[in-house]
Amino acid sequence: MNGAESLINSLADAGVELCFANPGTSEMQLVAAIDQQPRMRAVLCLYEGVVSGAADGYGRMAGKPALTLLHLGPGFANASSNLHNARRAHSPILNMIGDHATYHLQYDAPLTADIQGFASPVSAWIGVSSSADDLAATGLEGWARSQEYPGKVCSFIAPANHAWEESQATPSIPTLAESPKASDELITQATEALSNAGGKAIMLGGRALREDALVQAGRIAEATGARIITETFYARHERGEGRVAVERLPYFGEQAQDFLKELENIVFIGTKPPVSFFAYPEKPSWLSPEGANLVQLADVNTDALDALTRLADELGCPAEPTLFQERNTFELEQGPANALELGKIMANRMPEGTIVSDEGATNGLFVYAMTPGAAKHDWLTLTGGSIGQGLPLSIGAALACPDRKVIALQADGSAMYTVQALWTMARENLDITVLLLNNSSYAILNIELQRVGIDNPGPTALSLLDLSNPTIQWTEIATGMGIKAQKVTQVQELDDAFAAAMAERGPRLIEIIL
Repeated sequence: MNGAESLINSLADAGVELCFANPGTSEMQLVAAIDQQPRMRAVLCLYEGVVSGAADGYGRMAGKPALTLLHLGPGFANASSNLHNARRAHSPILNMIGDHATYHLQYDAPLTADIQGFASPVSAWIGVSSSADDLAATGLEGWARSQEYPGKVCSFIAPANHAWEESQATPSIPTLAESPKASDELITQATEALSNAGGKAIMLGGRALREDALVQAGRIAEATGARIITETFYARHERGEGRVAVERLPYFGEQAQDFLKELENIVFIGTKPPVSFFAYPEKPSWLSPEGANLVQLADVNTDALDALTRLADELGCPAEPTLFQERNTFELEQGPANALELGKIMANRMPEGTIVSDEGATNGLFVYAMTPGAAKHDWLTLTGGSIGQGLPLSIGAALACPDRKVIALQADGSAMYTVQALWTMARENLDITVLLLNNSSYAILNIELQRVGIDNPGPTALSLLDLSNPTIQWTEIATGMGIKAQKVTQVQELDDAFAAAMAERGPRLIEIIL
């Protein structure tokens, strides 16, 4: 047995079932070891940003890490954008990074790089194997650390000679750490805040947006009159019919500030006091009302369900809330396709258990607003703001939950960042419907131009936000990647296409001209 085989067998024993891979020469022993391990599925992605985004989607939905296989420092660098998003989502991910043989590093070959330097900004922990016998133990430590509540991006470096040299190591599987709990003192502070007169709210993020935690939030809201508000960009929100209804903090800072202005007491669970996504001239950065009593009951690394349950019990709340979302369906307004009508169609037709990967940008906000009363579903957002997440995220979600429909609500500009994801969807025959929202522009940036005070942009500025010269032919791209695709321009066409997608299995792309 060599070091690679010891590592992969140990990770399989620990329950790692999936490896998203884009390997190179230094990882060939690792590839061979995965090939020999039937308990681990390998999924090829044609770009490292797809690898990392898919691992993020898998971690959010499976609640445990997938393994990634990345080629040296440059390969990891290509993965970094979506690892930034995964870090913000607190997704469990275990990155396995191949490196040159230790004795080869001294020669400074072309791909030699500071891998730890590349990995440090997006990794909560970095391990480096010291020998073939140490390789498996290093990987298992990263596996355990990646599952520290609520999840972490962890990385380890596997030198090529440690993979091919003989090893007899059979390390034991580490015990996972317990999740940290909120202190009794903070429970008391939160209880007092929500017992005060005046406007009050609980603001939720992280694991506090799962159904069981939302039930506890509903108990608190019903007993105290507190609003339930989510952070703007969260990892995973279990929403829809029969779940506790929440409000979502607006994206633009001045709108968010106005949204919160009447609140005198805010308790934060799984998130922190909100700030504006960007700085703008003469617009707010800090969004909580001046003078408000802010209580950080549980940050994202503290057990949200435990904190909410103890808080509800301390407040003497009823055992079950009644503030559940009712089912909503809509009559369609015929005419040219638009985001509002798409939201109605999705609300009407999404089957229970659907997972939505939302990178719809400006148009996605309209869809979100129309779907709180859809059948029960999960909504995943762009947690770190680094575009190119949506398509890969849907791959990971589909592999974590193969019996559930997955919808990639995808803006056209950001889709081009990781368009290679379409090929993996086809290769793995994943049940993903891509709703490609095509307005042939970076529309959000046209808004941002105005918000930073540029009222009369010239032709050069406007050209940098325009995607219509040439126009991207999305149905041709999807077909070329092996995916069934169609273009729609009218609401009725869109409704028919979406109904067919929900009735059939397999990947498809619906290009919606907006």
